[in-house]
Amino acid sequence: MEFFRTKRLIIRNVNEKDVPFIYDYRNNEICARYQRGQVRELKEIEALVAKRKKDVFSVNSDFMLAVALKETDEIVGEINVMPSEDCISLGYTVSYKYHRKGFAFEALSSLIEKLHTAYPNYEFISFTEPQNKASMALLEKLGYTHLGYAEKMDSEVYGKWVKEI
Repeated sequence: MEFFRTKRLIIRNVNEKDVPFIYDYRNNEICARYQRGQVRELKEIEALVAKRKKDVFSVNSDFMLAVALKETDEIVGEINVMPSEDCISLGYTVSYKYHRKGFAFEALSSLIEKLHTAYPNYEFISFTEPQNKASMALLEKLGYTHLGYAEKMDSEVYGKWVKEI
């Protein structure tokens, strides 16, 4: 299912044809070095896609989105939306083949706008590795504020529309 389009991208459910691309970037050191808890084995990715291919755009449960090129429908990355009570956490990965092309900003800025319009009372939180300077810069460009370091998670915490720290 397609959720929305941007100038260059389609934001949609993941599907079976995405598996080789997800496998490729999840097993590439450039992408994998900052990812925690992501499955990397081919069978695990196939099972993940089978489980997530019918996810719905809602705050009732986590959902996974494919970020694909409009021209070819090739997946360039993924966004994981993890809602909890009054808070939405976003995680994202963009294939090393598409770094520094503005795809993450384009997809996330549109997604954040749509989520905030649908759920205006929700806070937005993202966590990033302390060494991931590109992700920190992206979050700041998206209007997130650095909230500090969470020692228990060994992560830098960024928030948007956060009511209290």
